[in-house]
Amino acid sequence: MYWACAQLQPNRERLAWHCLRLAGFVIYAPRMRAPRYAPSQKPRALFPGYAFVQISLQWHAARYCPGVIRLVGDGGAPSHVPDGVVEELRRHERNGLVVLPERGRIRRGATVRILRGPFAEQLALFADSKPHERVQVLLGLLGSRVKLVLPKDDVAVVGETGCG
Repeated sequence: MYWACAQLQPNRERLAWHCLRLAGFVIYAPRMRAPRYAPSQKPRALFPGYAFVQISLQWHAARYCPGVIRLVGDGGAPSHVPDGVVEELRRHERNGLVVLPERGRIRRGATVRILRGPFAEQLALFADSKPHERVQVLLGLLGSRVKLVLPKDDVAVVGETGCG
């Protein structure tokens, strides 16, 4: 017995879940709460368009259920989801929703130390988060503040000074 991953047809996820269950498969489609900026939204899929399917004997019936596009694999049989992935996700569930660990947020105005690059060991003020794991900082340079965009891992918080 192992877990596989099924890719589901858009807007037919519920049909796929229903048909997979009717065919005798155990499915797991983890959901998470709506983001803070849209609290009125319903919980959403952690992996949109996918669900875990527990395979006991034959996987072919799962592949041909209505609403299923394919079982993720290397062209032949479906790939096995590593042991413990589903259990780990279930351990993070609270009231049926997966609670992701809080990412370390830096408050605006916090003093940060630049760890790498030409400005290594310089102190700066945190200004904003940017896409792709990057941050914007204000570095005091030649009597003015210069905006720098750096990888998030290249800065470390030294102290909190401002508002967020």
